Amino acid sequence: MRFSLSSLTAHVALAIALPVAALSLASTAAFAQQMPPGAKQPGDFPRVKLSIGMYAIDAAVAASDADREQGLMYRTKLQPNEGMLFVFNENAVHCFWMKNTLIPLSIAFIRADGTVTDIDEMQAETTNNHCPTNNGVYALEMSKGWFAAKGIKPGMQIQGLPQPQ
Repeated sequence: MRFSLSSLTAHVALAIALPVAALSLASTAAFAQQMPPGAKQPGDFPRVKLSIGMYAIDAAVAASDADREQGLMYRTKLQPNEGMLFVFNENAVHCFWMKNTLIPLSIAFIRADGTVTDIDEMQAETTNNHCPTNNGVYALEMSKGWFAAKGIKPGMQIQGLPQPQ
């Protein structure tokens, strides 16, 4: 069998590229679905219906230390109006980071009365601190760009927030 050099190079490149691509896809899928022992599945979090302006939000609630620590880690997607509400027991500056968080998110920091104080954009799998400039008792994470796309800005009110415990 005869091959030209360019034909042989193309076959070798394809023979190498296919297994590498398959390995990359398999490891990404395995990592995205690999949750540490004891981690909650997305459907295991309690949920609350929130609203801001004319928009409804279906939010998972993270109100315990363990739930707040896990947050949206290991998730690979969110539905269009789905997010996670973090509820804290103290009015303070609560900072966030994105370690093991596979999707980029936007975060709104919220006072006890439901007023949004700050909104920040967060890149996936980073350890940069995202801190509000004001004290608050809630934070709401949504898909990156959600707040901007809806015209939601600091000073607006979120309705339906559960009381901190």
